[in-house]
Amino acid sequence: MKQLSAMSASGFEHACADLLARDGFRRPRRVGGAGDLGVDVTAHDDEDRLLILQCKQYQNPVASGHVQKLNGTARPHHGADLPIMIALNGFTQPAVDSAQHHQPILMDRPELKKRAYEWHLYDVLGIQRAPQ
Repeated sequence: MKQLSAMSASGFEHACADLLARDGFRRPRRVGGAGDLGVDVTAHDDEDRLLILQCKQYQNPVASGHVQKLNGTARPHHGADLPIMIALNGFTQPAVDSAQHHQPILMDRPELKKRAYEWHLYDVLGIQRAPQ
C-alpha cells in the first residue's frame, strides 16, 4: 500500500491495469489523461464485459462530484458494463450515497489491499465470475 501511495497518478493507473492483467482480464489498457471523460483504465473479462476504472489517488476521500462524473460517462459514453472507481483514501458519505443510487462500483483502501495481496477483483467485489 505504501508503494501505491508513493506512485505518480499515472503510475497508480498503470498499477491498477497491471492488477487486471494479473487476474486474466483481456486488453487492460491505461487511457487516462486530459479529456479522458472519467476513464483511466479499460479491460474486458471472460464474458466480454467492459470494465471502466477511474483511479483516484487523492490524499482526501473522493467527493460525490467525481462519482457523478463517472456515472454520467461510463455507461452512456463508453459503454461500460462495470464502472468501477478506485480511491486510495476512500469516499465521502455523499459519494457513497450517490453510488448507491446510480450503481457504479466503489473500491477503497481495504478492497485495494486485498487486490494487492493476490485476490481477484471479482472476489473482492462479490461479482460472479464465469465458470472456468
